[in-house]
Amino acid sequence: MTINSKEIIVKVGFEIHQQLLTKNKLFCNCSCTETQDYNSSFLRKLRPTQSELGLYDQASMFEFSKMQTIKYQSSFGSACLVEADEEPPHEINKDALETALIISLALYSKIVDEINVMRKMVIDGSNTTGFQRTMLISYGGYLQVDDKKIGVQTICLEEDSGKLLSDDGNIKEFGLDRLGIPLVEIALEPVTGNPSEIMKIALTLGRLLRASKRVARGIGSIRQDVNISINNGNGIVEVKGVQRLDQLIKVIEHESIRQHGLMLIAEKLKKVRKVDEPLTGDKILEISNILKDSESKTIKKLLKNKNNSINAIRVKSFKGFFGFEPYPGVRIGKELGELVRFYGFGGIFHSDELPNYGITEQEVKKIKEKLEIIDEKDGFIMIGGPKEKMSIAIDAICKRLDIVKFGVPSETRSASIDGKTIYSRPKPGSARMYPETDIPVYTITNDLLGSLIEKVPKSWNEIIKQLSKKYQMNEILSEKIFDSNYFEVFEEISSSTQIPPSFIASKLTEDVINLERQGFDSSVLTKDIITNIFKKLDSNKIAKESVFLIFEKLMKKETSTVESTIDLLGIKSISDEELDKILDKIIEENLYIIQEKGMDSISTLMGKTMATLRGKVDGKKINDLIKYKIKKILT
Repeated sequence: MTINSKEIIVKVGFEIHQQLLTKNKLFCNCSCTETQDYNSSFLRKLRPTQSELGLYDQASMFEFSKMQTIKYQSSFGSACLVEADEEPPHEINKDALETALIISLALYSKIVDEINVMRKMVIDGSNTTGFQRTMLISYGGYLQVDDKKIGVQTICLEEDSGKLLSDDGNIKEFGLDRLGIPLVEIALEPVTGNPSEIMKIALTLGRLLRASKRVARGIGSIRQDVNISINNGNGIVEVKGVQRLDQLIKVIEHESIRQHGLMLIAEKLKKVRKVDEPLTGDKILEISNILKDSESKTIKKLLKNKNNSINAIRVKSFKGFFGFEPYPGVRIGKELGELVRFYGFGGIFHSDELPNYGITEQEVKKIKEKLEIIDEKDGFIMIGGPKEKMSIAIDAICKRLDIVKFGVPSETRSASIDGKTIYSRPKPGSARMYPETDIPVYTITNDLLGSLIEKVPKSWNEIIKQLSKKYQMNEILSEKIFDSNYFEVFEEISSSTQIPPSFIASKLTEDVINLERQGFDSSVLTKDIITNIFKKLDSNKIAKESVFLIFEKLMKKETSTVESTIDLLGIKSISDEELDKILDKIIEENLYIIQEKGMDSISTLMGKTMATLRGKVDGKKINDLIKYKIKKILT
């Protein structure tokens, strides 16, 4: 669904988190290489601490309320005692600091005199310490996007979080190989515009970062947190984890429509309810006894566990509002379902959808009697799950319902791959920050800044022109390969083989994108696999046409290695002698076509030949040989 620009004015602020291309982590000498093989583990439970002002952060308290056990997986070489929080952090990685300073200079940002490391409280398990180390590098400045200057708020250097491996509701599992990898965080001033204009800002900033040749590439190496609000509303929603530009547009469109839908619900509610009148809280009762003999499969499953209970909440003047959809998929019932899932509950039932799901009309009547619902305008919510978490979940529901009448709540949501957003937690506040006591202040000198000026990346246009000239490619293809995740491997293959760079670039951009659009997984095309394919091409072990076919099989996950793919496709290259014999046979079988059409028979013979030899011999070579053999016959 597209945004109606007359009804919805979108304001978006970006926070870009970009991994830096360093050999070592930010506060230790471990490698920045992510792994899948772990050889040790340990368990932790994390608790919030007070800020330097003696306050608790609401986002941290939310995570603490879920009280999950955290299991950390570690691998030798990619994690050490620093990541395990068993040893103090080492000095700041100078290479990472230099990169952050270079990026600050490129964005005309005012660099601070002293670097003070701070602790940002995070107790969702992604940091063993219960906090993330971060430091302000600069503030102010701007990003030039066409003829506009987009303001920069802050530029920070921080450590990346642990990699989530699994979450079964009781135990969260993280890999420590990513924890501590240096990140630069760039926060831009909020801007208004349509999603395409806003995407251009993200694209321009991403290109500037890549132009430095000091940042990592690939899925997961850059993440965008997007703060979205509409129509100058008070509610600002932070959407975390946007990794791709096409996903960004979908997230902005989805979240803008969701927020506008919540505003429309609030406006409708105000017509039947005073803003200062509470919706919930007067009647919250356990109804397990009413439903103990229910035929509902869901209810039976819940009450089978003696540690579970089912509670109901009366919600005044809310009949018809739980299921009201100003836009498809935007409704309060769904919002509340997302909310309670983060406390380990499966969801909610509400009066707008009952009787249903095996819950009878008689049972609904008994619930209403228990809640003393006399006014037909009133509604109710049912929630079932663990008794020890019930009061926390009910409190969250009541608080969320009280915000409904004001429209959009300020909260943090996660981005899904298809561009939707899902409730994650309350928005954090300033109470999550306090000073790091284990790392000394680092002074920034004029001499240091002077030595970095020549390392500031050139403009986008200059870089593309250089690429185009160096690799003899047109500027459009140069742009595509530079923007892709394969630029480094492209440069390596171009410098180590005789394959035309334009061919390599087209395969790594146009072919891969084409296969991605068909739903195939490009993450399987690792640097080693890509290099192996082009080395085989360079040594004439496969033909040019084979590259796409190998990509396709690998991305479909029908094979896992280049060698097994070649065997499956039967595309091992053949000798000139074998080729000559095959062509002679095809020509002999189709002499009548040559006699009838003359040189115009080439396309017909090419089709028949490629059906046999596709992927085994270069198409141009076949074409030239057929042309030569036909001319010989006709003269």
